[in-house]
Amino acid sequence: MSDCPVTLITGARKGIGRGLAEHYVRAGHQVIGCGRQGCDWEAKEFSYFRCDVTDESSVRGLFAKIRSNHGRLDHLINNAGIASLNHALLTPMTTVEKILSTNVSGVFLMCREAARLMQQRKYGRIVNLASVATPLKVAGEAVYAASKAAVVSLTEILGRELADLGITVNAVGPTPVATDMVRNVPEEKLNQLIQQQAIRRFTTNRDIANAIDFFLQKESDFITGQVMYLGGV
Repeated sequence: MSDCPVTLITGARKGIGRGLAEHYVRAGHQVIGCGRQGCDWEAKEFSYFRCDVTDESSVRGLFAKIRSNHGRLDHLINNAGIASLNHALLTPMTTVEKILSTNVSGVFLMCREAARLMQQRKYGRIVNLASVATPLKVAGEAVYAASKAAVVSLTEILGRELADLGITVNAVGPTPVATDMVRNVPEEKLNQLIQQQAIRRFTTNRDIANAIDFFLQKESDFITGQVMYLGGV
């Protein structure tokens, strides 16, 4: 087995997830990516698996492969998530169920299975993706913001529950990122959000990776249950 860190990133096919996967490949990690659909890019020290984070059997199957191929997991980055910009009165329950299933149940499942593997070595770093939609109380994103509020609560409580196992759990909350997720958001709405930040610009993949790097450091073993919002929110 290689001594390189083994890092699992959900939603690694595109957007933020792909940017993070490429970042950690460059940093010398053995990166495992997963997503619902097939991946159209590849890199050395990057392996990709089809996995639906909302499906318990699919998630368990992924971790069985990680155990077989690597024997351990050092880092989990829960990036996979979906959003919907819509007034609450116009939001169908199918949308509510999809968002909560992916953003809450999926994050919980991945954290649980990762911790079961990490506890064998009494070491692990879990970083979840939160969102400034929660503290900024963004109108039109009631369900998405609520799902990310749940991610914050999971982060805080799992940080306590897993501390004795040598596993830290933290979260990073980006401001808007120029990805497919915000493609259908009106420009005026995005500008309004950015104006609420202390640093008024879009978040970049570099910004997110920099914050995650801090939480992944071995020296960050005294930091858990924390949420770092970017942009001065």
